[in-house]
Amino acid sequence: MKKMQWFNQPKEWAVENNKLSMFVTPKTDYWRTTHYGFIVDDGPFYYEVLGGEFEVKVKITGHYKSRFDQMGIMLRIDEKNWIKTGVEFVNSKINISTVVTNDKSDWSIIETTSIPNSLWLKAIRKLDAVEIFYSVDDNNYTMTRLAYFPCNRPVMVGMTAASPDGDGFNALFEHFDIKHLPDTRRLNWLNNNMNS
Repeated sequence: MKKMQWFNQPKEWAVENNKLSMFVTPKTDYWRTTHYGFIVDDGPFYYEVLGGEFEVKVKITGHYKSRFDQMGIMLRIDEKNWIKTGVEFVNSKINISTVVTNDKSDWSIIETTSIPNSLWLKAIRKLDAVEIFYSVDDNNYTMTRLAYFPCNRPVMVGMTAASPDGDGFNALFEHFDIKHLPDTRRLNWLNNNMNS
């Protein structure tokens, strides 16, 4: 986490032993226009900048209290192009949530039948798409979304949280890891040209 920096730094946070803890800034969120008509871009986001194709993974634990308390992974090109995925606390239930924004935001949620203490999240960026997964044990992952995301542009990738309706909450991110993936276009080109 040494190369990482803040966008909307919270007042209370710490990094120790590959763990990020923070008290999420109250009345913060990320959203653009759709349905609600407003634009907000002020949630805490701890990130590094990457190019190419990669897999990002993290374990999240939140002490959610208020409606829409949320935490997870964000991939961001700019204020009009980003994805956030993770947990969102709605109707006193843990929901797996993804917001994809290409100028305007959309939102998809999957309600869980239990309230797990922690969840694992994984996002894989390949070409012009991001595959999104979650797990309760870091072994068995369920895919929740395949979303368009512009390719050939550097991406801010990291951990985010927000508390749109609430007064903040304690959030813990553990085992944050990014793995670069082989350039599939280059490998395909090499394979095609070596076999011809």
